[in-house]
Amino acid sequence: MAQRPRGRRRQPTRKKSKSRKTTTTRKSSRKQRRTRRRKGSLWRWLAGLLVLGVVTLGGYTLYLSHQVRVAFEGKRWAVPARVYARPLELYEGAALTPAQLRHELQILGYRKVRCPGAGAQWSGGGRHYRVRTRAFHFWDGEQPPLTLDIRLADGQVSRLTDGQGRPLDIVRLEPAEIGSIYPTHREDRVLVRREDLPDSLVQALLAVEDRRFFEHHGIDPRGIARALWNNLRAGGVVQGGSTLTQQLVKNFFLTPERSLWRKFNEALMALIVEARYSKDEILEAYANEVYLGQDGARAIHGFGLASYFYFNRPLQELRLHETALLAGLVKGASYYNPRRHPDRALKRRNLVLEQMQKLGFITAAQARRAKAQPLGVTGKGHGQQHRYPAFIQLVRRQLARDYREEDLTSEGLRIFTTLDPWVQKIAVDGVARELARIEKSRRLRAGILQAAMVIVSPQGGEVTALIGGRKAGVSGFNRALDARRPVGSLVKPAVYLTALARPRRFTLATLIEDKPVRLELPNGDLWTPQNFDHKLHGRVPLHRALAQSLNLATVNLGLELRLEPVIQTLHELGVDKKIRPYPSLLLGAIPMAPVEVAQIYQTLAAGGFRAPLRAIREVLDADGQPLQRYPLEVRQVVDPVPAFLLTSNLQEVVQAGTANGLKSYLGRDFAVAGKTGTTNDLRDSWFAGFGGDRVAVVWVGRDDNKPTGLTGSRGALPVFGRVMRDLHLAPLDPLPPTGVRYYWVEESTGLLSAEGCEGAIQLPFAEGSEPKRRSRCAASGTAGLLERLFGG
Repeated sequence: MAQRPRGRRRQPTRKKSKSRKTTTTRKSSRKQRRTRRRKGSLWRWLAGLLVLGVVTLGGYTLYLSHQVRVAFEGKRWAVPARVYARPLELYEGAALTPAQLRHELQILGYRKVRCPGAGAQWSGGGRHYRVRTRAFHFWDGEQPPLTLDIRLADGQVSRLTDGQGRPLDIVRLEPAEIGSIYPTHREDRVLVRREDLPDSLVQALLAVEDRRFFEHHGIDPRGIARALWNNLRAGGVVQGGSTLTQQLVKNFFLTPERSLWRKFNEALMALIVEARYSKDEILEAYANEVYLGQDGARAIHGFGLASYFYFNRPLQELRLHETALLAGLVKGASYYNPRRHPDRALKRRNLVLEQMQKLGFITAAQARRAKAQPLGVTGKGHGQQHRYPAFIQLVRRQLARDYREEDLTSEGLRIFTTLDPWVQKIAVDGVARELARIEKSRRLRAGILQAAMVIVSPQGGEVTALIGGRKAGVSGFNRALDARRPVGSLVKPAVYLTALARPRRFTLATLIEDKPVRLELPNGDLWTPQNFDHKLHGRVPLHRALAQSLNLATVNLGLELRLEPVIQTLHELGVDKKIRPYPSLLLGAIPMAPVEVAQIYQTLAAGGFRAPLRAIREVLDADGQPLQRYPLEVRQVVDPVPAFLLTSNLQEVVQAGTANGLKSYLGRDFAVAGKTGTTNDLRDSWFAGFGGDRVAVVWVGRDDNKPTGLTGSRGALPVFGRVMRDLHLAPLDPLPPTGVRYYWVEESTGLLSAEGCEGAIQLPFAEGSEPKRRSRCAASGTAGLLERLFGG
């Protein structure tokens, strides 16, 4: 076999190397293709993710845009119902004192000046006043601003003219706002329109909150950078970075949580708001939404309400230093609270003024004058419902008959009530001072006594004042409406009225028995009532039994009448609750609230004409259109004759009976009717009475129902006397109705007598019910007169 030559390489070896290169190249190509595929997939994935993000963001933006549109173009806020007092009516002859007029102007927020030139200003004093009123939309139309010249004399308006000296028949001051009925989330606000915002307020907001508000589109990077720089230079936070639009979004739509997601939403929604709405619309919404203080549980939102809360006047009437303070509170209403932290508030207000000057909104002279002004806030919040909480509760209960709760708290209704702010003030002062005097004189612990008082008009049943507790300006348990205590002897007039409605059996002169009573009750107990003096008085005239509030005489009379007719009389007088026919009801073992007692005595004061007690006159909607009227409803429930006889007897209670202590307040011969009431163990002290123009019921007692040691004449009566004296109660002068005649009778026997006879008194009688038998004196006097006339 031939051998291969040495030194020559084998060809297969070269082929194998080439094959390896080819394989490597192929592998590299495949790797590149895989890499390109991966990169392509990544880009496609990123592109898809981007598209998904854009779609998601777009969808979320559309969702937020819808939310913004619904909120802004729908009903943005639940607007509370505003509650107003009665308007003060001015006319020649109207009862009005200088103190009352000044009080009315004060609660309306009128400003005293040298010469009134604008609305809500007044000048003068003593007996002569010049007043420039505000325009106001009443239930019966618009009243323009007026200039009034008012002269007073002898407790009344002696002359009323306009600014040109022309006589005026009748004018109303606008009613004071006394409260609001707000939703359960306790937010309250008075809505304002963009045109209602003072220029100085807008400028103050721009100066310290968002100076480029009219230039940016919801977010202001330059503003954020500038705020950061200014804060660093000042060494503290003097300027915020959020725009007004962002602040509005945060307050209006978002929760208070601090997170990047909320900040993202805030920025996005701010852009949406700016894109959809004008700057004026945004500014108006901000002005109504911003939080500016706290009034107990009620949150103060918006500049409209804050103006009343801090300055007791409308926003349009604020001056430069006042609007600067409100703008300064935006940064922190609690921290800069001008009542709790006046130094902080003053420093913040002055900073606002400096910023306004720096930006050219005001001159240096204006800033200097404004900084020299005090804060000017009222002594306490103008949370009027805190001054009249008991009355507002009565209003709410009467409104509940006709309106849903959500309508009262969200529809912006305007409710005009019967409250008389002057009467309420006098009642509040009288209750507080008299209770303090009683506690001191009786050596009781200060503050242990509580009280309630209701004052109504006799003819119309309008509630003009209502006090639910000793601290009348504090919300809480409303004793005037909800404290149902036994009324004691206040029920006795119903017993005697029942008797007098039967003139063939009973008159004021009828003798009734004041004798012991022993009754076995259904449960086996023995009921043995006693007179207050624990004495028996035998046969006493009916009128004397009521005047002296004799328990046994009343019980014997009631038992003779039977209980059912007495209960019927109570229902006719206005008691709408079920009354169980127990004999103890004759002595007032009937739990009733003062407002329920007031209904009874209103009917008596009106001569038997019952007018359901009312606290509301008119209700208007948010546009000023009448919704419902609450007209006077009067129904005769008692014959005028027995009603007159009873009123005459109740006057005797004051003149010669258990309420004769009232004369020390109103005068010895002052005509007023009333009745004291006292319950077992001296737990409750009552007095109910009426003059020519007012009916009032007073309760004094303790919340723990322990004895007070006070009778009706020692506790409630002095409160009534003080308040009615300060209100200049009109004397009672009822005209005898047809069918009433006066006769002289002998009190001890009930026989017909004559003037000048011993023991003779003059009493009114239903015609035909007078005594037919004559006393010995009357008989001899008549015989002597006939002898002189006819000579025989």
